[in-house]
Amino acid sequence: MCSRILTILAAMHFSGCVTVNKYDSQATRESSKAKQTQEVSLESSVAQAGQAQDVGNDEETKISLTAFEEQGEGTAATSNPQEVQTELPPLEMPAEVTPLPIELQEPATEDTTVSLDSVIGSVYQSFPLLESAFAGRIIAQGDQISAAGAYDFKFKAASENNVLGFYQNYRQSLGFAQPLYNGGEFFAGYRVGNGEFQPWYLERQTNEGGEFKAGVNIPLAKDRRIDQRRAELWRANYSRQMAEPEIHALLIAFIQEASYAYWEWVAAGEKLLIAEQVLVLAQERTDRIKQQVENGFIDPPELTDNLRLVSEREAKLAEVFQKYQKAAIKLSLYLRDYEGNPIILGKNELQRFPSPDERFHAIVDLDIQMAISNRPELVVMDFLRKQLQLDYSAAQNETRPSIDTQWIASQDIGMPTSPKNDKGEFELEASVFMDVPLQRRKARGKMFALEGKMTQLQAKRRMTEDKIAVEVQTVHTALQAALKRYDSTQQAVEYAEDLAQRERRNFELGSSDLLKVTLREQYAVEASEKVIDSLLDFYKAEADYRATLAQDQLP
Repeated sequence: MCSRILTILAAMHFSGCVTVNKYDSQATRESSKAKQTQEVSLESSVAQAGQAQDVGNDEETKISLTAFEEQGEGTAATSNPQEVQTELPPLEMPAEVTPLPIELQEPATEDTTVSLDSVIGSVYQSFPLLESAFAGRIIAQGDQISAAGAYDFKFKAASENNVLGFYQNYRQSLGFAQPLYNGGEFFAGYRVGNGEFQPWYLERQTNEGGEFKAGVNIPLAKDRRIDQRRAELWRANYSRQMAEPEIHALLIAFIQEASYAYWEWVAAGEKLLIAEQVLVLAQERTDRIKQQVENGFIDPPELTDNLRLVSEREAKLAEVFQKYQKAAIKLSLYLRDYEGNPIILGKNELQRFPSPDERFHAIVDLDIQMAISNRPELVVMDFLRKQLQLDYSAAQNETRPSIDTQWIASQDIGMPTSPKNDKGEFELEASVFMDVPLQRRKARGKMFALEGKMTQLQAKRRMTEDKIAVEVQTVHTALQAALKRYDSTQQAVEYAEDLAQRERRNFELGSSDLLKVTLREQYAVEASEKVIDSLLDFYKAEADYRATLAQDQLP
């Protein structure tokens, strides 16, 4: 039969009439009507080809429809289905012809390949929780701007009028104040006071043109190096800087979770393929057993037992397919399109595990140093230490005496409002104000508490470094163990498949029974699933190793 098919195909190739590639088991699922239509179309094409050959060549090649049907029946029994591809001469297709399946009209291309890098890229691009984390930058920047508002330029104005009574006067003023970064303040303004004033409020009166005034407050001890405004600004600055490692830590966790979801999806797809393959084995064996029962070679219970096995494997396939769908749905949380919509992968996007050979090379000591230098937790602790040092400096500031100096210059203009013209001269006022805390228990209590917190933080940081080193060593050990498991289970699969193949051959020859075949196939399935589990453990450990070293950086 095979030689006959090859002869027909060779004749068709050399005559230039028609080329027919190998058909797979999908042909058996077409309806009888589609078969008839296909046969009619093939007859037409062969006829056209024959006419063309008569014109160009003396040799004639006839294609038998019987041979074509035998070829379709023979290929329908193959265990490895492949895509059907046909190349026929241009032919006007009738409207009632059944179209080709979707998978033949739109074959899968390399663009549909879903890799781990594409999933990680999707996390960077459109993962909602990462977008929420990036919004933390805006929040921290807003807090920093708010803290800087303590140094905003301030404008002041007032209108104070005593319109009724024995002393009627009118006072208007405006000015501005600018806090200084060194803890002082600069201020200036203009005021005018007209009318009758109480003798004890004569300083409110100005010459007719008003008074210009400017001054500055300068701290000499307390609030000289740090004050409340600067402390709040520096805290906000540290908080903004600390937002970056916090976002980095979330990014590492999200990519680790996405890697887990991806490899679990790949593992579910691998197990789905295994379930399909063992089901196909049982289904193909059904026809052979049925023929042997009809010929009286084996007893009918063998057929019943195989049908039971087919039903069980169909149920197992449904269960495995459900797990695959769940894994694909879970992966869709991380795999999204450019608009942020989840992408649920179908069966056509199945991916296989890459070989772990020569993928893992690590020097533990160097990786420990790299992890300690890259891990965001340690960076967060460093900023927390700076915040505690800032609070300690603010507490120390409370123990210092408050010694402030003030300089004020003023000048009245216009006609004098008193015969003495006591406001016409330029005035300069210099003052010193002092406030000394004697016990200072509040500030000292804060300092003691902050010293304890810094000691705690230092111990936690040292422990975190030790944990990071342990994580690197643990994950390295897990990777090595997974590689060894993979090598061992891979060898076990080869043995199990060889035994299963031998048992199936013995069954066909009548020297074995279905029970032994089923057991051998089950052993092969279990061994294959162990290989998949070892690969899943390896790539999960690889994701852990990637997270432990903090290899993923912020964009």
